[in-house]
Amino acid sequence: MNVLIVEDEKSLALELDEYLSHEGFTVEHARTRKSAEEKIFVNNYDFILLDLGLPDGDGFELLKMFKQLKERDDAVIILTARAAVDDRVRGLEEGADDYLPKPFSLNELLARMHAITRRKHKLESNEITVKGFKINIQNRTVSFGTERINLTRKEFEILNYLVLNKNRVISRTNLTEHVWGDVLEINSDSNFVDVHVKNLRKKLAQHAPTDWFETVRSIGYRINI
Repeated sequence: MNVLIVEDEKSLALELDEYLSHEGFTVEHARTRKSAEEKIFVNNYDFILLDLGLPDGDGFELLKMFKQLKERDDAVIILTARAAVDDRVRGLEEGADDYLPKPFSLNELLARMHAITRRKHKLESNEITVKGFKINIQNRTVSFGTERINLTRKEFEILNYLVLNKNRVISRTNLTEHVWGDVLEINSDSNFVDVHVKNLRKKLAQHAPTDWFETVRSIGYRINI
């Protein structure tokens, strides 16, 4: 999953980057409203962590702009020193998915991100079962029966994103964006996505058939559940 941190406080941004990267997220950072707008117009994100006190504008203005974009479902969590009830109410009413006053616990932030993911994808728990394979989106593990399957970070992210969006065709571009980050920095002619998918399928097929893992020719992939 990819995250955009909109935060002008360098030390906090670096702390969030290090923590979330360690937890398996792909992280980008914007220190100003303008920079954030440019990134949001180009890329889709699983999460936008938004500070309200930006040097070139109020975070509420950025939130309002984002909510006017069509066909976007990026989850927005406001992270701010403004703890007043009126600010919390305004943030939620203007479309934020959650509001976490500073200072906050990184573990609590992660828990809230997992909770939003469960609500967004209508999950009852952090574990998803697909044809005997168990994918734990919190612990980032995949197993079949009692046996743990050793996947690389990117292989897990590919499987995780496709499973969360089950029964939908996910384009290679969309998959690349959510697993690797900024699509502008990636060579569109590269077949690295297909190589990772091939390796992922090979590891899964060692345990059970993977006919539910479909390649949609010239477009991308789909998990059929």
